Amino acid sequence: MITGVNKVVLTVRDCDAAKEFWVDRMGFTVAIDAAYGEDARWLEVMSPDGAVSLVLDGKGTHPIEKSTPAELPHSNVFFTCEDIEQTHAELVERGVNFPEPPSKQAWGWWSMFEDQDGTRYALNQRG
Repeated sequence: MITGVNKVVLTVRDCDAAKEFWVDRMGFTVAIDAAYGEDARWLEVMSPDGAVSLVLDGKGTHPIEKSTPAELPHSNVFFTCEDIEQTHAELVERGVNFPEPPSKQAWGWWSMFEDQDGTRYALNQRG
């Protein structure tokens, strides 16, 4: 029986820049950073709560979908937090770009942030 999801692969342009963003700015920790095979690298970072690992895959060019409206994320990965206003303030202080501040919607709190490549990710508040 499937019990959940614990790894998500994100395509990035540059593994070192992505590692700096997710570790230094977002507060993730490096779980694995190792070479394997010929000219390959397994770079995995873990969320602060240890629930999810992101595998940062630098094999592609990761084009941002230009047709995505500005009010929507590029990625289908949504992040969550307990207090979105506090999380927003902490991440902005660390240099993370938010196209707009958090806002309350009919279905809950919502915001988006951009990674080192300009990819927009959704951030919502639990509950």
